[in-house]
Amino acid sequence: MNTSIHGTADRELVLASGRAHPELAEAVAKELDIALLPVSAYDFANSETYVRFGESIRGTDIFLIQSHTQPVNQWLMEQLLMVDAAKRASANRITVVAPFFAYARQDKKSRGREPISARLVADLLKTAGADRIMSVDLHTPQIQGFFDGPVDHLWAMPVLTDYVRTRVDLDNVAVVSPDAGRIRVAEQWAAKLGGAPLAFVHKTRDVTQPNKSHANRVVGEVEGRECVLVDDLIDTGGTIAEAVKVILDAGAKSVIVAATHGVLSPPAAQRLHECGASEVVITDTLPIEPAKRFAELTVLSIAPLLARAIREVFDDGSVTSLFDGNS
Repeated sequence: MNTSIHGTADRELVLASGRAHPELAEAVAKELDIALLPVSAYDFANSETYVRFGESIRGTDIFLIQSHTQPVNQWLMEQLLMVDAAKRASANRITVVAPFFAYARQDKKSRGREPISARLVADLLKTAGADRIMSVDLHTPQIQGFFDGPVDHLWAMPVLTDYVRTRVDLDNVAVVSPDAGRIRVAEQWAAKLGGAPLAFVHKTRDVTQPNKSHANRVVGEVEGRECVLVDDLIDTGGTIAEAVKVILDAGAKSVIVAATHGVLSPPAAQRLHECGASEVVITDTLPIEPAKRFAELTVLSIAPLLARAIREVFDDGSVTSLFDGNS
């Protein structure tokens, strides 16, 4: 199978992957009907990383896919090295495809003397030589402004809503945001589910403690309804598990959790399995190892969406058109 797609004016698309999530990269390549570009990558004894492309990429439009999973710093650094190698190998245009963008939750200063880490990551990618970034469901849209160049902010919502529609009674469904800050996303979900009513969980968070929050009560009508609790990511699962219990205590008939990124740091699998949710639906923007899986978990493929977006960028088409003009 060829490792490239030829476009107009002798342009050539190639796709290369780091080692963080090879299954996703292979699935994207399959959707594009090409093979991944050969890449040599390994670690030295002192933990430094080495990368080298196995074929010439001179003049190509290269898409470098790497999801920033654990250990985040290792895989982020590997992608930076791939960008630098592509620049020095005379690639024409370098697009970083980061389905899960590292440090996205650190997008502002909550207290004095803190870094804005998401901005730093964007600066590192730009300095390394990236011309463009593509990511899925950034924690906040403002991160797009941190990068001095085009950012393709993809939504997993079409993938998730198409599935969830088959799992609920659309005449008796409510969409619930896990906090007030996600209401806008919940509104879009509600529209996709036929104008479902909205609710949100009133939550308090201690900014001095990582992964610590407390769900207080549900604001909105959920009694007797099949509820869809929507979020961008699930890390340790504490916030989501508490929210599910609060929603059920408020009289909900059932709760389905839908999120884009399954970080699922321990003890997330146990918490989500025991919280009472009938199903937890995520995409495969991050690898989900066997230890992170549980009976109620459903993992949907994000590869078709990524492949379509990559092809639109290569063909100078419209990424927005993939989302009914709303991206």
